Amino acid sequence: MAAAGAGRLRRAASALLLPAPRLPARELSAPARLYHKKVVDHYENPRNVGSLDKTSKNVGTGLVGAPACGDVMKLQIQVDEKGKIVDAKFKTFGCGSAIASSSLATEWVKGKTVEEALTIKNTDIAKELCLPPVKLHCSKSVLFPAKETTLPPPQ
Repeated sequence: MAAAGAGRLRRAASALLLPAPRLPARELSAPARLYHKKVVDHYENPRNVGSLDKTSKNVGTGLVGAPACGDVMKLQIQVDEKGKIVDAKFKTFGCGSAIASSSLATEWVKGKTVEEALTIKNTDIAKELCLPPVKLHCSKSVLFPAKETTLPPPQ
């Protein structure tokens, strides 16, 4: 009797592990319509993903987590001898809006001084990406690493 019960249990567990039915492509793309095309573009084709050499004298790194939604963002900037940001990289674990915000921020800070980059507001990023109010925190979180980014002292 126990063997029959165990067999039923295995079949039930196996049924739970069967692959889900495939949805037509048009149904899979439906959630993307909830995001503006700019968000989708930066999410699907993120700019400046990666890392810079953190041991380099002219590279600063900022890391922040957003407890409200679980997003974690790392932003790195490379500054030349004149104080201009010549490169920026990011790594973000989070939703599409957080990734898109990080991608856009790295594009915007390049060529600016650190002081100029710090004038970028999260509302500017949110407006450019057409983020809905519920996703405003994603653009705000991306600026925290920028403000937390520290460069090694000059030598």
